[in-house]
Amino acid sequence: MKNTRAILMLLVALVAGVAAVVSASRWLVQQSSGSVKQVVVAANDLNLGQPLNGGQLRMVSWPAGSVPPGAFTDLKALEGRVVRTSLQRGEPILDAKLAPVGTKGGLSAVINDGKRAITVRVNDVVGVAGFALPGNYVDVIVNTNEEAKTSQNSSISKIVLEKILVLAVAQQVSRDETQPKVVNAVTLEVTPDQAEKLDVARSVGTLSLVLRNQMDVADISTGGATKGTLLGKAPEAPPKVVTKTETRTVVKTRTVAAAPARGNCIGVLAGMQGGVECF
Repeated sequence: MKNTRAILMLLVALVAGVAAVVSASRWLVQQSSGSVKQVVVAANDLNLGQPLNGGQLRMVSWPAGSVPPGAFTDLKALEGRVVRTSLQRGEPILDAKLAPVGTKGGLSAVINDGKRAITVRVNDVVGVAGFALPGNYVDVIVNTNEEAKTSQNSSISKIVLEKILVLAVAQQVSRDETQPKVVNAVTLEVTPDQAEKLDVARSVGTLSLVLRNQMDVADISTGGATKGTLLGKAPEAPPKVVTKTETRTVVKTRTVAAAPARGNCIGVLAGMQGGVECF
């Protein structure tokens, strides 16, 4: 009897333990499923301007409390979208890193609103020895003789554009590269007004690029550099002295002695000679 009672209590405890385990497992599953979300990430490295398709994306579980704003949970919503920045494998696809819906792939997809892309010819010196890479900012200097043809300092160098974004070097648009590349063309992102200035600058003189710190946003106003400001101003020539020549006209006048006033006159006859005497 006592053994039967002990066995019965053991069975009850075993059933209660199994029920507790099952309940705890269900609770953990519910908690884990509610604390994660399926997020779309890059299946491999993606380059700037590259269109997306299903083979380049995959779904992963992401903690619900730390899902980045703008993340996608549907692969179909990303079909055909264009990447505006380079993405690494496993990086979440965010709306802020994509071009607007309907944008085609290529360099045009990465040009900001209101901006334009213009390409200038460079060499290893003008291109800052290849250190002007996509994503860097440069200033543009023009050297020309057009501004002072008649002066002694006929050559002038002047910064005409500041803080210009480099979109591409040759046909390379990736911003992940850090090694310098010597190329013969650089594509810059400018406003329409800046595009006009740059086009005039390259037609009247030679261009040079000046690499600047990406965090430096200060505007600098310079007067340009000439031969005079570089070597010191040449001594000024003494002013010319203008001598005025006065022309005098001398008018000669002939003075005629006035005849004495005539009074009473008489004729005098002395021998063979005669005369007149007045008084």
